[in-house]
Amino acid sequence: MKCALCSEKKCREGKDCFGITEEISYKGYDLESMKAAAAIESEYYMQKTRLEELILFSQQMGYEKLGIAFCVGLEKEAELIQKILEQDFDVYSVCCKVCGIEKSEYGLKKLNPDKYDPTCNPLGQAMMLAKNDTQLNIIVGLCMGHDIIFTQNSKAPVTTLIVKDRVLGHNPAAAIYSGYHLKKRFGLDS
Repeated sequence: MKCALCSEKKCREGKDCFGITEEISYKGYDLESMKAAAAIESEYYMQKTRLEELILFSQQMGYEKLGIAFCVGLEKEAELIQKILEQDFDVYSVCCKVCGIEKSEYGLKKLNPDKYDPTCNPLGQAMMLAKNDTQLNIIVGLCMGHDIIFTQNSKAPVTTLIVKDRVLGHNPAAAIYSGYHLKKRFGLDS
């Protein structure tokens, strides 16, 4: 199975290349979520931003409480997102440095050995949002790996609004659109 390398994409014409259609059955929350997502795509394709789609999806799902797990490096973005979402929802946010756990407690290298250097705490973020009974949690720039830990431990479903990429202005897709990155970093022609 290497769909990314398939040049035909007959699935777009209704072909079941793998013969699994009979095994797929959306039910309960998955069915509700599938219908809401498909309705938004159908009605607003290429018309709404990801943030606007997040609002629409949350409204269609009947969510009232949203959680934001954010990186301290994107605190301004998180503040703006919270203010926007609070126009329609009860919003809780938690910073990656929650609990202020020193990196040395995990044997991690400190960025500045002479300064207190707390580690990110994605498990703590998931716990704090669970305490507030959030119905959907939103990742805003969590580090690679921390986003995985957060997602695995979140009691509520998780979506990502901003992916952290300090080099490319939080736009990781730019690495595959840039001829320089493709050729120099990955050895591929664009």
